Amino acid sequence: MLAPASRAYDRAVVVIPAHNERADLPACLRAVLTAALCVPISVTVIVVLDASDDGSVKLAGQYGPDVHFVSVDVHNVGAARAIGFGYGRSLCAADDVCWYATTDADSKVDPNWLIHQLELGVDMVLGVVRIASWRQRPAELADRYARAYRAGISGQDGHPHIHGANMGFSARAYWRVGGFRTLPTGEDVDLVEQFEAAGYRIHRDTELSVITSARTQGRAPQGFAHYLSQLGRTAAGDCA
Repeated sequence: MLAPASRAYDRAVVVIPAHNERADLPACLRAVLTAALCVPISVTVIVVLDASDDGSVKLAGQYGPDVHFVSVDVHNVGAARAIGFGYGRSLCAADDVCWYATTDADSKVDPNWLIHQLELGVDMVLGVVRIASWRQRPAELADRYARAYRAGISGQDGHPHIHGANMGFSARAYWRVGGFRTLPTGEDVDLVEQFEAAGYRIHRDTELSVITSARTQGRAPQGFAHYLSQLGRTAAGDCA
């Protein structure tokens, strides 16, 4: 019998970029640490506080020695993710085989988030998201979003979505393609395109789901919050 794919890795590194996310970070970290308990390898969590002035740094030291806080002032989510994985690389032994994963500070991963990724035996895993609450958005937007999001999803072919809040990949492949680039938005799409161009195995998983926010004020220009706002404006236009 083949050994579980998770045992092919010595360590997992999870990077969480955050810009003024003091209110959401505790729930995010609790969820990631729960997922870490479900894997048979060490997990290092790195929170990259980018230009945060809301007291998020006071959370450092409250979640144990495997959770590291790094403060930067780059105002760029692509750079923040890249810095996080660069920092994680410095913590790994030279002969460690590492798996990387990333989520967002306003998101909560499921307990099986890491173990599911590790068991697939691929170079990159792309999951989906589900909205925690629509209270901040118009009621009709929820249905419109659900219809748009389901478009293209197939049990056999996976899904067409790419979310920085829900992705994982081989560290070796990540460094070979060059990693996250300094992009203010779309850094996740860019990384997937790099993996595709290099011929790496990418699995789009409809069962790997993360809870995320439907907030009205996004942290990245043209990001998920912007997409929801645009979708809402389109809906309003249809009803005019």
